[in-house]
Amino acid sequence: MKPASLSLRLGLSVTLMGAALVLLLACLAVFALDHELDSRARKDLARKMLQVEHNLRVDLRSADLASRAHPLLDLVMGHDNLSLSVIALNGRHAPLLSLGPALESQRLRELQWSDGQTFQEWKDSSGAQFLSVTQAMRLRDDTPVRVMMTLDRADDHDLLHAYLRSTLLALPLLLLLIGACAWKLVQRSLKPLRRFRRIAGQVSAQALDHRLPSSGLPQELADLARSINVMLDRLDQGVRQLSQFSDDLAHELRTPLSNLMGKAQVTLARPRDSGDYREVLADSIEELTRLNRIINDMLFLAQVSQPQAQLELKPLALADEVARVSELFAISAEVKDIEIRRHGWATALGDRLMCQRALSNLLSNALRHSPEGSVVSIGIGRYAQQAWVWVENHGPGISDEHLPHLFERFYRADSGRSRLDGGTGLGLAIVQSIMQLHGSQVEVSSQAQGPTRFTLFFRAE
Repeated sequence: MKPASLSLRLGLSVTLMGAALVLLLACLAVFALDHELDSRARKDLARKMLQVEHNLRVDLRSADLASRAHPLLDLVMGHDNLSLSVIALNGRHAPLLSLGPALESQRLRELQWSDGQTFQEWKDSSGAQFLSVTQAMRLRDDTPVRVMMTLDRADDHDLLHAYLRSTLLALPLLLLLIGACAWKLVQRSLKPLRRFRRIAGQVSAQALDHRLPSSGLPQELADLARSINVMLDRLDQGVRQLSQFSDDLAHELRTPLSNLMGKAQVTLARPRDSGDYREVLADSIEELTRLNRIINDMLFLAQVSQPQAQLELKPLALADEVARVSELFAISAEVKDIEIRRHGWATALGDRLMCQRALSNLLSNALRHSPEGSVVSIGIGRYAQQAWVWVENHGPGISDEHLPHLFERFYRADSGRSRLDGGTGLGLAIVQSIMQLHGSQVEVSSQAQGPTRFTLFFRAE
């Protein structure tokens, strides 16, 4: 089953939420109206009872109830739903005075009486609802009586039922209106997402220059657009680097392969003696060795460049590691009459083999580019939570325009120099990958006439 679209889900959610809210408001309105009608009825009855009490106490005696009841008649006149009964306390149940519509006497006898005002709701035999207030009072001649004023709530309930019916009739129209408005609002709100989808459909490995507009959008979508644009920038940069790397790799591999093929074809063009064949084989071994170094370096770079690669960092005495690496290059330094000087001490967290590989690459480059009879210095230091190792040579300096690109794969400040001196152009890229794997970095500084210094930074132990 095909999942529902986001616009449909949002539209239905907003519609259902609106419907629930309308129903809740309608119920609250019915309850509020019912409470207000009941409150107003009680207040009106209480106010009229105060007037009745005043008239009975000031103007009327028991003998005057029948002939001088005009003040009481004025209170109920014009109210078809209001009844007033005055009952004596001598045991007789027939009212001394009864004004307004007739009420069932049996139900009146069942009402409770007290000195203060007592409100009671009741129904007659036909189911009509009434609200009565009863109170014990005294006439002018101090005759005790019971007064009851009753309000027929039929009009109030008719009003409440009419409001409820009109609300139920209007509810479907309100729901349709809410649904239509919600659908239109959702469609308008999701318009930027449709634009995102259109632009995303245009993005490919050959067309990574498309970007999402972030202006004039809600904050959430603007943040999403900026994040996607940053992702596209990284992808674009990665694809460009991969394309450049592929071109450089093809160029690096093509040269030794062309040399091998050329020498083999020239050698096989005519018969030669064993010495010539031996010389060609020696040259071929040299080119194959170069190819093998390039392949091994590429495999190593692929290994350390994986995000999931994890190192178990252990405390390392940097002075001991520098000493081991220096011993490996002692013969190469002796051939060029180069002195390797070491000084400093610090303990850092790192992987021993990786650190030795990084130091070997830096020291190999330093020896390769140092003039005969010079000095290569290796210094170790520490400050706070950071330790470092720097390798410095006094060969020709590197211009500022090349410094930012030194750690790119196959990049050469002097075109062809690495190939002529045996380098693969991957040494510094390997160093940078190793330091990134350690969560650290490598930096380079160089003067116009030298020296050139490479510094590895570690977390101190």
